[in-house]
Amino acid sequence: MFHLIFGIPWLVVAVRFIQPLPWIWTVKAALAILLLVASQYHLINRLSSGSVFSPEFPRPLIIAINVLMGTILLLAVFQIALDVVSLVITPFKGHFPAVPVGVRYAMGVAAFGLAAFGVSQAIRVPPLKDIEIAIPGLPAAFEGYQMVQLTDLHISRLFYGEWAKEVVKRTNALNADLIVITGDLIDGNIESRKQDIAPLANLKARDGVYTIPGNHEYFFGYEEWMAYYRGLNMMTLANNHDVIERNGESLVIAGVTDLSSSRTGFPPPDVAAAIKGAPEGAPIILLDHQPMEAARNAQLGMAVQLSGHTHGGMVLGLDRLVARANKGFVSGFYQVGGMQLYVNNGTALWPGFALRLGIPSELTRITLRRSS
Repeated sequence: MFHLIFGIPWLVVAVRFIQPLPWIWTVKAALAILLLVASQYHLINRLSSGSVFSPEFPRPLIIAINVLMGTILLLAVFQIALDVVSLVITPFKGHFPAVPVGVRYAMGVAAFGLAAFGVSQAIRVPPLKDIEIAIPGLPAAFEGYQMVQLTDLHISRLFYGEWAKEVVKRTNALNADLIVITGDLIDGNIESRKQDIAPLANLKARDGVYTIPGNHEYFFGYEEWMAYYRGLNMMTLANNHDVIERNGESLVIAGVTDLSSSRTGFPPPDVAAAIKGAPEGAPIILLDHQPMEAARNAQLGMAVQLSGHTHGGMVLGLDRLVARANKGFVSGFYQVGGMQLYVNNGTALWPGFALRLGIPSELTRITLRRSS
């Protein structure tokens, strides 16, 4: 599917941008072939590693291909916009206007420059984002309680061991009470990723590190990865919960499996099971990788839901399409009934499309407050 999706913008670029350039045909053909190969990145991944989600190429090559993919998409958008403008002025000109070659060169430079910047924003270690969540009935002992949310790390050949070490270093420096990781920790099997994910074993918080599965865990051996996470000093929550106690008062951290589990034969998300036996009256913070079921979760009495999955939409404009695919939830805070939903933009994102323009990644520190 992905190679078809990216093949269409390539066709626009090849026919409407490259073909009219005043270059010799061999140079135009070489550029078109280079961009065609980049547009088929996902097909190449599937043929080489068995999965479109796990590119097993050197990191500089993955970065270069993502820059070229971004260039193709942006050039296609620019070219379509140019053609629309040309069609609008055609009746006044009496013919379809010729485009000065300088305009095409400017479009090419702009598309390449924006793509390179977008990839650099995608692969950086994210800056700190501070948010506060006011919870009605939060016990006094948890006023000012600090959590760090990491999500969509997508540990891979792109988000590799040195990147993970820096994320761990910056997270530990926050000296949080709790660290939660809301799914999609990896892209690849254990043998391919164990060196790159190893730094996560060094995450430290007073009340521990909790993680849940995202949809990508199910692509690469759900049971094996969940067991492996426990070996990295993480508590895995999969339709269950844990109780954090301070001065005789309680806060519940619950977690569910991912919606994609139903297609793989593993237990589907079950919030009722996840909170069964939780202390009555204690606020519940739910970790759910995808935000789509927020309305249902709110009806079950959650105080807060922390999610990821959408990567914030990655690119301004594209985020509206991502929101439509996720019941309107894409980035930031939403009030859903009596529950607050926070959709994190992601610590990283899928290496199959590593581009961020206007929607930054985030390392998120959450401070809990008592609501008046």
